[in-house]
Amino acid sequence: MGDDGTARLLGAADVRVLAERLGLRPTKKLGQNFVHDGNTVRRIVKAAGVGADDVVLEVGPGLGSLTLALLPAVARVHAVEIDPVLAGLLPSTVAERAPEQAGRLTVTGADAMRVTAAELAADAGPGQTAPTAIVANLPYNVAVPVLLHLLAELPGIERGLVMVQAEVADRLAARPGSKEYGAPSAKLAWYADARRAGPVPRAVFWPVPGVDSGLLAFTRQDPPAGADRAATFAVIEAAFAQRRKALRGALAGWAGSAAAAETALRAAGVDPMTRAERLDVHTFARIGAARL
Repeated sequence: MGDDGTARLLGAADVRVLAERLGLRPTKKLGQNFVHDGNTVRRIVKAAGVGADDVVLEVGPGLGSLTLALLPAVARVHAVEIDPVLAGLLPSTVAERAPEQAGRLTVTGADAMRVTAAELAADAGPGQTAPTAIVANLPYNVAVPVLLHLLAELPGIERGLVMVQAEVADRLAARPGSKEYGAPSAKLAWYADARRAGPVPRAVFWPVPGVDSGLLAFTRQDPPAGADRAATFAVIEAAFAQRRKALRGALAGWAGSAAAAETALRAAGVDPMTRAERLDVHTFARIGAARL
């Protein structure tokens, strides 16, 4: 622990020592780029707006840089780590650097794209609160499916802050009518309102990534009233698969024909010659309902 009772955060030298001890070679396959800058992880925790009542789900904790910054600020951290070596190391790193808070950590060794609420609850133990927030440096190659899966699987998640590739953050936060708006933006809007929360310099990572990074903040919101998620997402996927086409043509395969697509669009109050990037999630939901 530090002199002020906070956890001793990991610096660049600490990260390299831990990696060498494990014989760790970060892999692109698992999207492993470890943060080694204390100011960055403190900034993430502050920007996330989490507090003493929150149970934070952290995906891909790696060597524990962000975990150590989170533990003093929240009730519990539940870390999900796919790499068994890293999952095994994390509790000992926390016990060494934040012994007073080691009891607040739960680690689940699992793939975050497939982990279930039941698995997390079993590992947390009886009587523990389900996660209320996500704060994570997400593996960049699977950031979108991981985030969408967790929001679907864990309805108690109220808000979050995730670090992702900068262009992915732009896409997820995009609004209808912008060039970045697409299927990821529309699907995320089913669950949450998202916004960009600032850039992250490449130099705070080891190894240094070949892409820029950014923070994405989100707050849970209600989905379109009475809508079916699977039906809505099917429309979104079909519409953006051919985003240059007018919806009458883009949705022909989904509806069975261009004429059937036009019928559904008109029933939903949508001009058949509109393109996908003009529509919000509520409109996609109406189109999906019009075909049911």
